[in-house]
Amino acid sequence: VLNAAKRYPMMADYQIVLVKEAQDMKWGSDDDGKKHINPFLAYLENPLKSTVLVFCYKYGKFDKRKKAYKAIEKNGLIFESSPLYDNKIPAFVEGFVGAKNYKIQQQASALLAEYLGNDLSKIANELEKLMLNVSAGQEITTQHIQDNIGISKEYNVFELQTALSRRDVLKANRIINYFEANQKANPFVLVLGNLNTYFTKVLKYQYVKDKSPANVAKELGISTYRVNDFEQAGKSFNFGKTMQIISYLREYDVKSKGVASTAGHGELMKELIYKIMH
Repeated sequence: VLNAAKRYPMMADYQIVLVKEAQDMKWGSDDDGKKHINPFLAYLENPLKSTVLVFCYKYGKFDKRKKAYKAIEKNGLIFESSPLYDNKIPAFVEGFVGAKNYKIQQQASALLAEYLGNDLSKIANELEKLMLNVSAGQEITTQHIQDNIGISKEYNVFELQTALSRRDVLKANRIINYFEANQKANPFVLVLGNLNTYFTKVLKYQYVKDKSPANVAKELGISTYRVNDFEQAGKSFNFGKTMQIISYLREYDVKSKGVASTAGHGELMKELIYKIMH
């Protein structure tokens, strides 16, 4: 890397040296006054102006206490691309489609966020494919998502949460029967993860003193239109039951991995929902 960075560009003003997986590099020790000098650190402190040296640092954070970090910060630019929190994903979706001259229903953006998580590349790819089938300027609805992305607007984790919050046994069972028949699109691990996030927020809701919609949305990191679901869940499940449900979710996460259970994921899902509702 050092040899490449010290080269002068040929027939150009600048050269680019791109270092991928820089977190695996041996950055060397800091020059702490000992006789030896770290040549890499020496370069970072006085880089060649004609070299654009880029380090791609993934799956971790650069130790900001290191002299190498401080030298890069002083003589270059550090860009940190942190994953978005889940509650920021709907706004990202709305901004992304808005930049393409589309609109999207709030429920539709929340549904995408619920299913696709915070993988922005995946979300962008799905939206790009979706917009090929929707006229420019048209509002994207949950029906468009169902038709083009394969997320059912009736049978999804989002609707399961609503059914559970209202203790709607019939609807909850219809949804999990659909999940059992379509396990590839609705893997048990995804359902468990979403329900764990949901009931953790229900627990947080029960602790919140100011239960005004605006404050609840802020504290839980949700859209204001979803506040009613958590208000209903807070009435349907007391604090003790919510704690018990979270315990069930952990138990069935272990069982889904084959520990202390030989049941299939469909059966485990039915057992779990039964325990939540009773």
